Amino acid sequence: MSKFELKLPRMGESVAEATLTSWLKEVGDTIEMDEAIFEIATDKVDSEVPSEVDGVLVEKLFDIDDVIKVGETVAIIQTDGDAVEEKQKTTETVEEEPFEEEMVAAAESAMIKAKETTTTSVQDYSGSERFYSPLVKNIAKKEGISLDELDALSGSGKEGRVTKNDIIAYVESRGENGTTPPKPKEAISETKSAPAPEPVKPAAVEKVTANTPVQSAKGDEVIAMSRMGKLIAKHMTDSVATSAHVQSFIEVDVTNIVNWRNKMKDQFQKQEGEKLTFTPIFMEAVAKALKKYPMMNISVDGDNVIKKKNINIGMAAALPDGNLIVPVIKNADQLNLVGMAKVVNDLADRSRNNALKPDEVQDGTYTVTNVGTFGSVFGTPIINQPQVGILALGAIRKIPSVIETSEGDFIGIRSKMYLSHSYDHRVVNGALGSMFAKAVADYLEAWDVNREI
Repeated sequence: MSKFELKLPRMGESVAEATLTSWLKEVGDTIEMDEAIFEIATDKVDSEVPSEVDGVLVEKLFDIDDVIKVGETVAIIQTDGDAVEEKQKTTETVEEEPFEEEMVAAAESAMIKAKETTTTSVQDYSGSERFYSPLVKNIAKKEGISLDELDALSGSGKEGRVTKNDIIAYVESRGENGTTPPKPKEAISETKSAPAPEPVKPAAVEKVTANTPVQSAKGDEVIAMSRMGKLIAKHMTDSVATSAHVQSFIEVDVTNIVNWRNKMKDQFQKQEGEKLTFTPIFMEAVAKALKKYPMMNISVDGDNVIKKKNINIGMAAALPDGNLIVPVIKNADQLNLVGMAKVVNDLADRSRNNALKPDEVQDGTYTVTNVGTFGSVFGTPIINQPQVGILALGAIRKIPSVIETSEGDFIGIRSKMYLSHSYDHRVVNGALGSMFAKAVADYLEAWDVNREI
């Protein structure tokens, strides 16, 4: 008999942690390979995590609503055979770096020293308003760290969260200095004279968290934000605090596209078995514009700009509960109109049914959102980090318009819409932002009314 550690898998380049939303198996349950064990959620997608082996679930290391980092062990599965044990060793060898092994060894040594000089007592950390992961709590309890000490400890994690390394460093410092523990902030400070600086937060985010609580009056209904709603709210405020948002707007005559689609949609449905909406047409135009202006297909990394090789267009989709999700059309520039329509329809359908896979909402390089679906003429969307641009498609309306001909100007009825382009002014100037939007408009207005499917 051997034990296998089921770790939280990598879910994409930009995802470092996830929230455990539910356990699908209980301790003692028999588990088959590829059978779902628990569900997790990120700010992008909900997903099930399957078992990598056959066996019996013997231990759960996290509770519902706990935040788990990628690579952390979530459950222990008891298995048969040496093959699984060998696989576990191989996995650990690949995932753990020598530096981490040295840290673990140092931590174990520090814990032994600390035990010799301190008396371990059972602590209850439930009364703290601060979040601590189960791992941090376990280490603190094992080392007899009081709640006051833990609350005073400065964290290096996200939003000042105390990480495993922080608590290990504190334990190590306690052991080195004998029975009298140093002040918590001194234990992890970079210098003896200056305490560790508090994590610096963007001004916009600080403003949101510092707002005076709104008082509800009698008869008001108080509705708690959903987990996804809270994650989206944070993602949006972080984006506003990160990027210098600027907008450009352009009006587009899409009469030829409207007439062509009306003529071809029944044939398209019969021939391809798919509905022909306006979305794949717009996505095709955006992909062409990104190829023409590759400096819109970038991300910012500190003082560097990363020019993306692939054109992966995010497609913002509304969910039945009012939230949004952004599935990604990978290598959009390599799809013809039929292929684009199939991918768009598939992603939209599975978005509504919460059936997207984690990698289908990852690695987007540019985003398009259709605000016209809800009747909006135009909008000023917030950039989906770490991208530098997002295009909003306004509603298509029939309006009187000047038509220029060789025989003079006339007034006629045309189908028109607005494109609203939000871009990051740190790296995209007004000329590039406007030229990109104009390129999309030019592709749409030059649509061939005789185009075949």
